[in-house]
Amino acid sequence: MSDRPLLVVLGASGFVGSALVAELVRRDVRLRLVARRPAVVGSGHPAEIEIRTADLTVEGQVAEAIAGADAVINLLLYTGGDGTWRAAEDESPGERVNVGVVRDIVSALRAERRDGPPPVVLFPGSTSQVGPRTEARVDGTEPDAPVTAYDRQKLAAERELKAATEEGLLRGITLRLGTVFGGRVSPTATDRGVVTTMARRALAGEPLTVWNDGKAERDLLYVEDVAGAFLAALDHADSLAGRHWLVGTGGGRSVHDIFTTIAETVAARTGAPAVPVVSVPAPPDATGMDFHSVVADPVAFHAVTGWQARVPFREALERTVSSLIRGDEVPL
Repeated sequence: MSDRPLLVVLGASGFVGSALVAELVRRDVRLRLVARRPAVVGSGHPAEIEIRTADLTVEGQVAEAIAGADAVINLLLYTGGDGTWRAAEDESPGERVNVGVVRDIVSALRAERRDGPPPVVLFPGSTSQVGPRTEARVDGTEPDAPVTAYDRQKLAAERELKAATEEGLLRGITLRLGTVFGGRVSPTATDRGVVTTMARRALAGEPLTVWNDGKAERDLLYVEDVAGAFLAALDHADSLAGRHWLVGTGGGRSVHDIFTTIAETVAARTGAPAVPVVSVPAPPDATGMDFHSVVADPVAFHAVTGWQARVPFREALERTVSSLIRGDEVPL
């Protein structure tokens, strides 16, 4: 038996998962990397690595995947058939992945209950779970009133972890993240978020479209900073367990400004004229959150862990665009 902790990453081959694994392999730990597609990991790292492929929506697979874990990082995500967060209200796959897997984790740990400290379980929530608000800035103390299926699912999973923490089964921590973006870290990971989508359009010479006036603000968080936040949470699990924490830059940018900066960055990188940013009517499936600003105040998380976002937006965007130009991203 090894005295090194066993860390299990569910969704290890995904966008955030790949970025986190790239950091975890540098630690003297045992890593079990679980995903539908095998995680891609280089050699020569101090971590002891086990790679598994599994469909974690199948009954019994979660229990098998996390057996013996000292920490579970659940990065599985269902965002809807179009690759966005707009999971339809009746989409049972979203409920199964975003909530059901967390319930399976809780059930498996209840059945495996063992001596020693309960396992740490980390889960990525979203700052938008709070719902539409008059004030853009949120610090995690606000009452939640989610308006999308995706946010309701995230909140339901978060509450499962909080209840299990109170029961003593695990030490649950939810990191409510801002808008995550960046270039991919491994061949299996593709960012389908709005920043990379618009960068692809700009590279193709297409105009970038904002809904209505594009004044709603978003807190943009580079994927490497997200990986750092999860590492910080692992290192301070006892102090963080049992609640959710806001993770963001603390600053907001309007959607129109974001798209304009994307167009300028692509133009500077390619030498082509900047594509226009044009306003269009919002589609029928737009929700209240599309027109409300959300900016995460990470002061509480910083006070406990010392974490803060380190990559400035423009630098992160330049890295993302360079990744697309190099062909690191697979076209969708």
